[in-house]
Amino acid sequence: MNALIRWDPFKEMDDLQSRFTRLFGLTPARTENGGRELMTITEWAPSVDIIEDEKEWLLKADLPEVSKENVKVTVENGVLSITGERKFEKEEKDKKYHRIERSYGNFLRSFTLPDGADGSKVNAEFKDGVLKVHLPKGEKAKPKAVEVKVA
Repeated sequence: MNALIRWDPFKEMDDLQSRFTRLFGLTPARTENGGRELMTITEWAPSVDIIEDEKEWLLKADLPEVSKENVKVTVENGVLSITGERKFEKEEKDKKYHRIERSYGNFLRSFTLPDGADGSKVNAEFKDGVLKVHLPKGEKAKPKAVEVKVA
């Protein structure tokens, strides 16, 4: 029995891109079944928690063994970005590495600012390997109680 196989002209392009990606040691893009890119994988990305209360959004990023000088927080065009680098220790002659599982290199995390956030008043602090980014709410985002009079 002969089966018909649907030819996809772009599959060859994807295969070629995957080969170049492996050749140059880059990380591939994650795709769903249809082949549409969901997200691009970087060398590593710090874990992030986002917490909201009545005054602000608080973003906590785990950055172990990253120095404060190697982290940059920016807000531009409604996007909060955290970039930086975790550097690999120099291999010393008297040490022999048996396993290296932790990721090193550059990272980038970007987040679209929520409605009502005041991007001009972002404040960040870095302590004990945790970056805390405080994003205050604007006046529009704060809930207000309105008294309704019934006649």
